[in-house]
Amino acid sequence: MVLTNQARRQVERKADEVLTAAMPGLRPEERQIFVALLAKTAEGWRLFVRRDSARTGADAFLVGRNGVSAIVVSETAPAGEAVMRHAEGRCAGIRGPGAQALTPSAVHFVLVKPGGSAPDRNNGAFRCLTAATLQKLFQRELDHLTKRQVEAIADQLGTRLNGYEEMRVAPPERAAEQVGLLDAAELEEDHLTNAQEGTFESWRTFLHPHQQAVATRNYNGPARISGPAGTGKTVVALHRLRYLARRSTGPLLFTTFVRSLPPVHRNTFRRLAPELSERAEFVHQHAWARDFLAKRKVAVNLDSRSVSNARSSAWVEHRDSLAPLNPNPHYWNDEIGRVIKGRGLTTFAEYAKVDRPGRVLRLHPSQKQLVWQFFETYQHKLAEKGLHDHADIIDLALAELRREPLAKPYAAVVVDEVQDITLAGLRMLNALAGEGQNRLLLVGDGQQQVYAGGWRLSDAGIAIQGRGEVLKVNYRNRDKVLSFAQGFDAKNHVDDLDGAAGVALRDAECANPGGTTRSWTGSEKEFADELLKVIRALPVPLGDAAVIVFQHNALKRCKEVLHKAKIPYHDLESYDGEPNGKLKIGTVLRAKGVEFQAVLAVHLEQSTVDDEELQGRQHLVAATRARDHLWWGVVRAQTSGGVRP
Repeated sequence: MVLTNQARRQVERKADEVLTAAMPGLRPEERQIFVALLAKTAEGWRLFVRRDSARTGADAFLVGRNGVSAIVVSETAPAGEAVMRHAEGRCAGIRGPGAQALTPSAVHFVLVKPGGSAPDRNNGAFRCLTAATLQKLFQRELDHLTKRQVEAIADQLGTRLNGYEEMRVAPPERAAEQVGLLDAAELEEDHLTNAQEGTFESWRTFLHPHQQAVATRNYNGPARISGPAGTGKTVVALHRLRYLARRSTGPLLFTTFVRSLPPVHRNTFRRLAPELSERAEFVHQHAWARDFLAKRKVAVNLDSRSVSNARSSAWVEHRDSLAPLNPNPHYWNDEIGRVIKGRGLTTFAEYAKVDRPGRVLRLHPSQKQLVWQFFETYQHKLAEKGLHDHADIIDLALAELRREPLAKPYAAVVVDEVQDITLAGLRMLNALAGEGQNRLLLVGDGQQQVYAGGWRLSDAGIAIQGRGEVLKVNYRNRDKVLSFAQGFDAKNHVDDLDGAAGVALRDAECANPGGTTRSWTGSEKEFADELLKVIRALPVPLGDAAVIVFQHNALKRCKEVLHKAKIPYHDLESYDGEPNGKLKIGTVLRAKGVEFQAVLAVHLEQSTVDDEELQGRQHLVAATRARDHLWWGVVRAQTSGGVRP
């Protein structure tokens, strides 16, 4: 129900009459707040007001499109733990869609100050508002529940709230001349409902009982969540971050290897827990390390262009010896960055003995000697210019942490997409988290590794025996999308990040039927017209779709097509998760950790592939970014005689 301004004023007058009769002891400034809450019930919200002053708990519970709020009306902060325990206890066990349940930690705690002064900063678990800022509680951008879900939650909650009374006011009857105007508004609201039912946004409030248990379990050391794509690992991690934030006082860190991902998760967490967003830091691993070193006044010279020149110059000197093994210099750059420096190896003896999981070529000692010479030349060229590369930043930060730990440690460190972090980076994060309960949570899936190399958690000195969780049910992808992704040969025998048997995507259970997939293969000449045809026929809004590519030349080509056709697009490199109505576009490396209703994957077929397993994993990641619809386009490789047959 969407009310006109006139209708809203009528509702507020009715709400004031109801409250004056039912709660005559309210002070005028308190009644103003309860009038605003009660008036929302005419728009479909549900309000439960405490009538037993002897009981401990919130003054009111409000259930609406943006979830459940436990509201305290007071000038001073209440005994937070008592209110939290009462609210979470009342919400425990409320059933949601399918086998899911409302997670108690999904309740928002709100302190509304009756006075007219500006609110204090958020107080612990409480979001602080005043009568003047109360409308922030009803922001439509935070909506994620449907009408039916609101009703289901409120009906169950009402049976659990002893000492509370549900209060409602009816919307005013429509005047005949208003019907046409209101019909348009209601059509918009119905459209919003249908969109929400198709975007799986209810994860903010509902979790599967197994997910809920992981989000709230106490671990006496480092813990790990693994599982195939779409099983809700990051969702559980964000819920767990909120759970830990409410039970601690220190700062919290959410980090990952992918630099474009933290802004997305920062905005997601802000919608999930606005009262806690100021305490949680979202930053990618290298940015954290650079900032930390700057604060410690450790000199760093990271000039990407100069580092690239040093690498290229070293390759020229060693190309003749390494090209016969693999002519692609990127392979050997990865060998240095992901194996030698990524594992913190400092001597050839260490390199000669080390296993190299995830690398295509098997090198015997004499071949490793050639690689080590390439590495030494590269290091010498960096030293000549006083340069550091990204791996050096991690080494410097780790050494500084070991020399002097943080004066104010993080209450918890959550590491997402952990499979893409180097072993040296993992050691740094372990040192950063320190020892103690619930300090370090590692989240990832070896099958979604899109960078070269590999390791086991035990290689970093991290023991997680008895503290490893594996999620198995895919909640993101529709059945047909999941089936398509399961067809990729992408390391189908995976471990749980520490050597034990894990669950591959092909073994995941699907929770959402339906979906559509379509494949296309054609020439470069045909590609532009086909891509535009697919975009113009998208079954979802343009802003809910993404073009994902696997090569930088494909990214350039797709942008040219979109620009010429005047289709607005937003590069995933700078995407922060906020809706903007533009088609998203980027490489699979920038698409990690995000999802869209529709994905258009574009693969330029190559005559040779360095690492078929890595390519399969990248394809799997791209396909599983699609919730409902997937288009898979392959542009055939060109040959000297034209298009390859």
